[in-house]
Amino acid sequence: MRIAAGVAAVTLALISALHVIWIFSPWPLATRADFARLVVGVPEDRTPSGALTGLVAGLIAVAGYVVAARAGLVPEIGPRWVYAAGAFTVAAVLGLRGVGGLVGAGVRGSSMPEFNALDLRIYSPLCAVLAGLSLWVALSPGD
Repeated sequence: MRIAAGVAAVTLALISALHVIWIFSPWPLATRADFARLVVGVPEDRTPSGALTGLVAGLIAVAGYVVAARAGLVPEIGPRWVYAAGAFTVAAVLGLRGVGGLVGAGVRGSSMPEFNALDLRIYSPLCAVLAGLSLWVALSPGD
């Protein structure tokens, strides 16, 4: 369980850091237009604001901390039940994103083929795996 939590927490931390980078840069893509099309799946003028991207980065970082704390990898601050409930919440949100991406690809159809392909191959499966790891941690007895 600790390995699952560590993998989930480190992956979530890296995803959070990537969102922080995206506040300032479209890296690893060359342009904001490419970023909007391939990462977000929207036209460039509908790309989320830096503040919203920062909020998402913070929430993802908190999710990683909650999973790590539930497994005893980092200190808990506050009551233990918060971390059990939090790990279930992380699993639910990531699970919904994973399933939503698979369903959304069919709904979006050919309007965003490049994003759909990445969502089906990378984004949704990654969310599903992280949801499974988080659920495993949530269901495991606390240390």
